[in-house]
Amino acid sequence: MLRIGHFPPAIQKNPYFCVMAVIQKLRIDKYLWAIRLFKTRNLATEACKGGKVKLNGQHVKPSHLVKEEEVFHIQKGTERKVIKVNALLERRVDAKTAVSFYEDLTPTEETLTYKSMFYAPVLRRDRGAGRPTKKDRREIDDLRNEWNDN
Repeated sequence: MLRIGHFPPAIQKNPYFCVMAVIQKLRIDKYLWAIRLFKTRNLATEACKGGKVKLNGQHVKPSHLVKEEEVFHIQKGTERKVIKVNALLERRVDAKTAVSFYEDLTPTEETLTYKSMFYAPVLRRDRGAGRPTKKDRREIDDLRNEWNDN
């Protein structure tokens, strides 16, 4: 049996969450939805079916039963996350509470890479300029490589 001292502080303060956290069986798709990594449970299920959720390098089915201390690698579009399960959560709760049920182990370099994509320059050509020449293509590639190296 789990003791209250093993749960995150947000859970310890509210006895309702302590009772909920003693769940023995919980599907991965439901857990990912409950901790707010996916907007709907259907999106979480599709991510599992599409091989976007991995445990120990293996794809996980939506029906996989989550256990505490498991580490999952999740890819959501261009964003990649590594999460460790702290406690089980069956129902969706507010974002501040949901954060205490998992630990984000995503490397900072990967997080910064994802955020820097929003600040990348947008290359545009004038309308009617035609296809880029070989010289134009090389200049465009050099510019892109320069931006990615920084």
